Amino acid sequence: MAARTKARKRAVDVLYEADVRGRERRELLRERVADGNPPVPDHAVRLVEGVEEHGARIDELIETHTSGWSLDRLPDVDRAILRMATYELLWVDDVPDAVVIDEAVELAKALSTDESPKYVNGVLGAILAAEVPTA
Repeated sequence: MAARTKARKRAVDVLYEADVRGRERRELLRERVADGNPPVPDHAVRLVEGVEEHGARIDELIETHTSGWSLDRLPDVDRAILRMATYELLWVDDVPDAVVIDEAVELAKALSTDESPKYVNGVLGAILAAEVPTA
């Protein structure tokens, strides 16, 4: 598994755990980095911190593009994947958009329901189309 793929998975793990346990993301991230088992790659730290910094805007974008579903109705892991990928799509310039979406879909395939990959792809595609200006 590629380094950034592992980092994305680890970021989703931290975001999911913080959400489910009602924990503050940065505090939990600090604990997981200090624990180091499994290690938390730098890119995972970047993603979790970015989701925390831009969380309100990320959640607003996800809710806008989830076809009438509130954030609370989404499966917890889908919410974590969408938050991480939305941050990476809109605020991380060194990763191609297609790679971000593909990686998010692969995480949904591995971690969530049978319907989740298609749903994650659709929501991220809609966010990308609405937020990224065309050349």
